[in-house]
Amino acid sequence: MGSGNDSILDMYLYETNTLLEQLDGILLAAEQAETFSEDNVNEIFRIMHTIKGSSAMMEFPSLMTVAHRIEDLFFIIREKTIEVVPLSLRPELFDMLFQAVDFFRGEIEKVENGEPLSESIDSIVDKINSLVNKIQDGGGVEDAEKSAGGAPADVPLVADQAHPFGIRVLFDEGSGMENLRAFMLVTAVKEYSADFLTVPENTETDPSTSEIIAERGFFLWFRDAEERDAAISAVQDASSVSSFERVDAKTAAPAPAPAPAPEVKAAPAAPAPAPAESAPAPEVKAAPAASAPAPAESAPTPEAKAAPAGGPHAKESLISVSLSKLDQLMAVVSEIVITESMVTASPDLKGLRLDNFTKSARELRKLTDDLQDVSMSLRMVPVSSTFQKMNRIVRDMSKKLNRPARLTLIGEDTEVDKTIVDGISDPIMHIVRNSMDHGLEENQSERVAKGKDPVGEIILSARHTGSEVIIEIIDDGRGADCHAILNKAIRQGLADPDREYSQKEILGFMMMPGFSTNTEVTEFSGRGVGMDVVKKNVADVGGTVSISSEFGKGMTTTLKIPLTMAIMDGMEVSVGESLFTIPINNIRSSSRVTAGEVIRDPARGEMMKFQGNFYPIIRAKELFGLADGHDNIEDGIVIWLEDSERSYCLFVDDLLGQQQVVVKPLPAYVNSFDVKSCGISGCSIMGDGSISIILDVANLYHAGQEMF
Repeated sequence: MGSGNDSILDMYLYETNTLLEQLDGILLAAEQAETFSEDNVNEIFRIMHTIKGSSAMMEFPSLMTVAHRIEDLFFIIREKTIEVVPLSLRPELFDMLFQAVDFFRGEIEKVENGEPLSESIDSIVDKINSLVNKIQDGGGVEDAEKSAGGAPADVPLVADQAHPFGIRVLFDEGSGMENLRAFMLVTAVKEYSADFLTVPENTETDPSTSEIIAERGFFLWFRDAEERDAAISAVQDASSVSSFERVDAKTAAPAPAPAPAPEVKAAPAAPAPAPAESAPAPEVKAAPAASAPAPAESAPTPEAKAAPAGGPHAKESLISVSLSKLDQLMAVVSEIVITESMVTASPDLKGLRLDNFTKSARELRKLTDDLQDVSMSLRMVPVSSTFQKMNRIVRDMSKKLNRPARLTLIGEDTEVDKTIVDGISDPIMHIVRNSMDHGLEENQSERVAKGKDPVGEIILSARHTGSEVIIEIIDDGRGADCHAILNKAIRQGLADPDREYSQKEILGFMMMPGFSTNTEVTEFSGRGVGMDVVKKNVADVGGTVSISSEFGKGMTTTLKIPLTMAIMDGMEVSVGESLFTIPINNIRSSSRVTAGEVIRDPARGEMMKFQGNFYPIIRAKELFGLADGHDNIEDGIVIWLEDSERSYCLFVDDLLGQQQVVVKPLPAYVNSFDVKSCGISGCSIMGDGSISIILDVANLYHAGQEMF
């Protein structure tokens, strides 16, 4: 596939995924309201029309067909309002639509992975067709039985002598629901003529007419030839029409005639558009199966969407940019920042009084800072897209577990680097599933007995705190039983039965590989996979995870993640001639100590006491095998570090000060030596051209413990 086609496919995937997220939000809100508003109906119809057309253009028949069927369904609802769907059928309608969204997502995932699309879509199509028939029958059985009896063979082709000028329309073979397509055509023709008759009649209420139309065609009869010619425009633009011909009453015969040569026609466009929409122009039709929409609808751009009436935001002009291009931009900006520092801090300038140069250097620094901020802001996206996905998880699990629950979202507008947002989506999903599965009580009576709201609540919040974002997932369920967790950890060999553990340490066992508090395997948990994945994925984006809980009242899981992985705030330290950068978020305190404050433990080495607890000391010089550096602990600095699970101390020579650094990945040949397990996560280039190694606080601890 050429690069041009790749670009079209990327646009298709981006647009379809965006539409599906939008559709999910509409369905969740509508299900809570137990109805669709007029705007909801129009929006769903537009979404299905767009997916149908763009999928036809990309030759994805399974996606096109399902979208087409749902579009037909919502055409009925749009024409007759949501009242056409009986209250008894609305839960079935919502369930079918959610299943359709899952089907679309599954097919899109196959496209992204280069896998073949589903060939059998009968199950989902049958559900849609069944629902359409039930809606047309008013939810009754009598009409359904009538439609099963077959089509009468003596339906006349001519309406009456007062309407002698006709059009015979044939729909695409196998298109299905011909009666509904005829009804949609009738609605479109009404814009061109107010007085015409159809054969067969009552297509919108009688599904049995589908067989008649498929066998003999659909006839529209007009009083004069001018009205007929005007109505042909609507026929040309109608969906799924394979051919049509002009017929006169005197030439029409009772028996079905073979279809004449069809008129050349566009790729099927939308059904009759709403009055506010403009009718698409007819195009040359290449094949009956094609169903690509007009360009204006198949690829809607953000700038085409005006802000809602009375809304607080003005219309914005937006474009989509590949993340790889933003990565390239960030890399270039980082090099500019580093080069600017190297120029202004050049050793050749020491001792020189250059007032004009200093003034220009300050202005250059201001501009590079602004450039860095702008390039960073391009990568920042709100967490709302990730948060909104959790609504669907809570909704589905609530139904499957028969456990009423609601999700409250706070701080959806909080912005984080796009790469980090993608990295934390799975961890948040795991935590929300855990809260639903074995966080909330199993039945409402148990909650009521504890004085709680019968409906459980999960709160998902995000907020900025300087250079990092705090994301909290809070539930008001049973909380964690620390005694049970510790006993299971001991049985699994994760904990020492002779040691006393703090509550924080006990809750930390929940994030160990293979640990699960569920006693049986369910659809959602019990296999020991989940929280360890959460910890790993969050650590991969430079974040930490912590858990707090009060038994009987609920649990809070806190994710601390950096705003971006490209730039970080760090503390520069030295060991001999070597420079290291420690993430500022992991530093609790630093101080000089005396030899008397250090305790030597035969099993754990040197220990240091902070706030009543003892922590091991790791010497950076010994860990990295450096030739230079202090050996006497009184000559250096002890830094108290903490990650999500443990605390320890790092001994270095000196603190050089806090600095914002550009994170550079290590070369591939260096990573091949598994330096990450030694506590090294990357590097940064300083203003004088020297390299500072960025330390990974979690892996640094493990590497230090292996020395003992």
